[in-house]
Amino acid sequence: MRRGNKYIGVFDSGFGGLDVLRGIVKELPSYNYIYLGDTARLPYGNRPKETVYEFTKQAVDFLFRQNCELIILACNTASSDALRKIQREYLPKKYPHKKVLGVLIPLSEEAVKYTKSLKVGVIATVGTVQSKSFLRELKKLNPRIEVFQEACPLLVPLVETGKQNSKKTDLALKKYLKPLLKENIDTLVLGCTHYGILEGQIQKMIGPKIKIISGSELVGKKLKDYLSNHKELEKKLGKGKARVFYSTKLTANFTKLGSKFFGSNIIARKAVIK
Repeated sequence: MRRGNKYIGVFDSGFGGLDVLRGIVKELPSYNYIYLGDTARLPYGNRPKETVYEFTKQAVDFLFRQNCELIILACNTASSDALRKIQREYLPKKYPHKKVLGVLIPLSEEAVKYTKSLKVGVIATVGTVQSKSFLRELKKLNPRIEVFQEACPLLVPLVETGKQNSKKTDLALKKYLKPLLKENIDTLVLGCTHYGILEGQIQKMIGPKIKIISGSELVGKKLKDYLSNHKELEKKLGKGKARVFYSTKLTANFTKLGSKFFGSNIIARKAVIK
């Protein structure tokens, strides 16, 4: 366990959540952060809901042991399949004074705020789509909204192996986006952190009239608002500008592409979570 200063933890199944962390650090640069990527067990998107919950619970335990007071589940699959159970059942029993937040609600709120046609597209992992979490959250905010979801199982493996600019990725994107474009959506939610690195390619394919909603900028702004409304939590957080990076499997791609996602060079440490 780390001693002294308290941290904000950010968890993702791989390095995609570093894009979210970059946005958070941009908004809130003075705080201490610990990032954890479960690279050894990704992708989460094709796994059973129970497995995602167990893996997420283990990640939460690890980050709280590292002196985190607050954890952001940057992984949309974890937010879809595990967050509510962790908040309602696990935290009250084991960590009653700590917080775990997800990215689903901020993304949904932004999509509802933007859409004019009330036709919103969502691209995400198989697990996130099957959970119908975005459908539930978007409809809760505005029952009139039509939600069109597309599972994109090939994208995370392609990004994690550094093939984001390959012909295979372009073909996969065209295949996944085609049915959504037929529905005349005016808003597209990137329901997986890994898709952030593909945002430029996606925007080019869907055209400038469709607004992309991504967690990279949004989560930091929402967290800033959250901390300003929860002063008792904010006062506990250390402000030493520490940045610590963990991965359950140290790979060249995690360092290379993770540095690209984060916007500056990172040095990852090996994490053992169980």
